[in-house]
Amino acid sequence: MPARIDLEQRRKDVIEAAFRLVVAEGLTGLSLRKVAAESGLNIGSVRHYFDDHRNLLVAAATAVGDRMGKRLTRYSTDTLAGLEGEAAVDAVQALLEEFLPLDDERRVESIVLTEFIVAARVNPIFRPVTEQMAADMRQVITQALDVLGVPGPAEEAERLIAILGGLVIDAVTPHGSLGADRLRKTLRTHLRSVLVTGRDAHRGDPPSDEPGASAAPAHPAHSGPMEPDPARPRGGGPA
Repeated sequence: MPARIDLEQRRKDVIEAAFRLVVAEGLTGLSLRKVAAESGLNIGSVRHYFDDHRNLLVAAATAVGDRMGKRLTRYSTDTLAGLEGEAAVDAVQALLEEFLPLDDERRVESIVLTEFIVAARVNPIFRPVTEQMAADMRQVITQALDVLGVPGPAEEAERLIAILGGLVIDAVTPHGSLGADRLRKTLRTHLRSVLVTGRDAHRGDPPSDEPGASAAPAHPAHSGPMEPDPARPRGGGPA
């Protein structure tokens, strides 16, 4: 009895082959014939799932968003309610790291997505997919910041998206070639400025990394005119 073919798994295998080709050669290296060879299928089998080159490209772009979206479902913004300080930073960092190329799977996704975003500038067939992914990303980050009580969550989400985009570009291109440790550290530094030091400043509290620090001015308050220091020569020159 012939083995039963798992059609959905075979379709996934074709998409994975397409990803590998995009990573190795860019979008220009993605053809039905090359995908067939990479996936170990004949071109007729590939055409069973994708009628033409365009359908394959759109399917690959969509698959990147689906994979990221599936991972993001593990995070619920409800779990962020009430978090403050480093606990809030840890939670948001875990969420945002899903967008960064910190392992082989996410690196492949980042490269493929970057290729499609660049291509969408001149090729409108990619725009609905890339624009939807951008909108979903914006919504997830804005909601997380809103639950945490960050002032102006939509505006801060735009800053975070810009930072994430820059980190991805520097990590997957020769422009910067940042490693995982640097990606995490850079992201965390910004998150702390928003969720820890920034919030302390907004409330008028001393910085959290300096417990017991006083918010009082460095010099005592003076109700009258400043008296000259008797130990300092007159005329304003150096002592």
